[in-house]
Amino acid sequence: HLRVPHGVSDEKCVSIFGFRTAFGGGKSTGFGLIYNDLEAMKKFEPKHRLIRAGLQTAVQKSRKNIKEKKNRVKKLRGGAKNKVM
Repeated sequence: HLRVPHGVSDEKCVSIFGFRTAFGGGKSTGFGLIYNDLEAMKKFEPKHRLIRAGLQTAVQKSRKNIKEKKNRVKKLRGGAKNKVM
């Protein structure tokens, strides 16, 4: 844990990602970000990492709706595209 040596009170303020295992195993390297509070984390972390941390819920969209919207937008020009999106 990164929380203990850095004196972080809330473990939800720590974000770790991008881990790679070393050849042969036994060692992993990755990135870790420590935020001052949850508000700072919610402001700066990307949405996909907030969803993984359980701080945000994923928006469920059906694949068919996404594709239908894409094809509707292709038929329009200019500012009309913004109204559909």
